[in-house]
This record gives sequence, C-alpha cells and structure tokens, in this order.
Amino acid sequence: MRWRGRKKSKNVKDIRAQGPSRGGGLAIGGGLGLVIAIVVLLMGGDPTSILTGGGGGTTTQRAPFEPTAEEERLVEFVKVVLKDTEDVWHEQFRQLGKRYEEPTLVLFRGSVQSGCGFAGAQMGPFYCPADKHIYIDLSFYKTLRDKLGAGGDFAQAYVIAHEVGHHVQNLLGQSGRVHRMRGRVSETEQNKLSVRLELQADFYAGLWAHHAHRTKNILETGDLEEAVNAAEKIGDDALQRRSQGRVVPDSFTHGTSAQRMAWFRHGVRTGDIRQGDTFNDRLFESINPR
Repeated sequence: MRWRGRKKSKNVKDIRAQGPSRGGGLAIGGGLGLVIAIVVLLMGGDPTSILTGGGGGTTTQRAPFEPTAEEERLVEFVKVVLKDTEDVWHEQFRQLGKRYEEPTLVLFRGSVQSGCGFAGAQMGPFYCPADKHIYIDLSFYKTLRDKLGAGGDFAQAYVIAHEVGHHVQNLLGQSGRVHRMRGRVSETEQNKLSVRLELQADFYAGLWAHHAHRTKNILETGDLEEAVNAAEKIGDDALQRRSQGRVVPDSFTHGTSAQRMAWFRHGVRTGDIRQGDTFNDRLFESINPR
C-alpha cells in the first residue's frame, strides 16, 4: 500500500503511555482463549453488550512505556489511513447532502475506559457509538499477522476502514435501528441483524478502498488480496471450526468468510454507497455467495 509521505489525520489520540486503565473485567465467555477472543470480537459494532462497567477493579502496575520502531511506524500508518477515510467519507456525505463528522481514533495499551465501558486488549479493535471513538491496541496487528496469517499493511488498513464503517452506520442511523431491536426479537434474529450490520461495514471498507485508490492511487499489487484474506480468516464459520471444530450458523454475528469477502469485494467493485444496503433482502441475496 502506498502511504508514506501523505497527509495524516489530526484525530488520533495516543494514550499508550498511560498504560492499562483501571476497571472491572471484560467478560468473554466460551473459554476460547486469547486469540479467538480477539478475532471473534474483531471489528465489532456496538460493544456495549459485552463490556462491563468501569468500577471495582484493582490498580495495574504500569511498566515504563518504550515504543518500538515498528510501533511508531504503525502510528504514522494509522494516521495516514484515518486521513484517507476522512477524505472519502466527507465526499460521500456531501453527495448525500449530509455533513460527515470525523471520529477520533484512540491508541491504547492493555486496556481502556471508553464511552461504552471498560475494555481490554483481548477485545481487539472496536468502535464505541456513545463517544464516536475507535479504539485500537497496536499489539492486535501482531496477532493478526502471526496467529491468523493475515498480515500486510492493507489488511491493517482494512481493520481501520471497517471500524470507520461502523461510525458511518452510526451517523446514518443504521446501527441505531438495529440496536433498538435488541430485546424485541429472538436471539437468532438479533444475530442475523448483527451479521447484516457487520457485512455492511465490510462493504463500506471496500467502498473506501475504491475511492481512496481512485483519488490517491494507494493500491499496490496484492493489496486487495491481503484484505480479502483477512476477511476470510475472521468469518464466523472459520473461527468456529478453529475453536470448536463445528459450525453453528444461528450463532453467527459477523457473517461467514465467503460473505465477508463478497461484501468487501462488492464495495471495491462498485464504490456506490447505494449498493451497500445489506438490509434490502433482494440485494442481500443477490450478493451473498450461493
């Protein structure tokens, strides 16, 4: 991915030197272990259903903060990618007759107190609609590369673009409509709505890639394959096979590997926000892999 020497976002808040925050524990059920816990929740939408409150914790001993050269390169990379998303979504919202509100991206280390509650690094990157912030512990990228085999700078950019996609959903009211259904439909139906929300964020990530490349020529050979590979590795079916040896479709919350790849590719191919309505049954069925 071509990113060096380009403009950087001013909306990155770096609190890594503060070390882990205080707070209650993050309850992640299922006993899947650190890696699966991260990827099951990777790129999640509204994390409020799994975050606990911030009180009642113990103080964590803070180690001296000494960022590595790789981490500092990642900070610069994150700022450039976030700026690219800002440019693309300002133009998209302008075409919709709306104003785009830029999110803040928070770089934390270990754990963080967000507007949605306390979160540990095990959660992976997430978007909090309450404060309109995206949260990322940079150590996640090492896990993505070393444990899941989804390395590459464009795979890393895809993670950011997906979380920005959830911010777009929040601004357009799409995520709010889904979350208002919580408790009014069965758990299975709620999971299906969650899948459609996640696939739409994948589409928005693809739409970003389409327009960022059109205006800034960011893509190099193999970049799209890196993002598609990441989408494949974090599909619900792939994660369930890895963690429990079987697939339970009714429990899917993010979509299958094939679905995630298909909707990302659809965004890259069309670059048309009107083609990303995953809640339109006819469109949804036409894009979903058979």
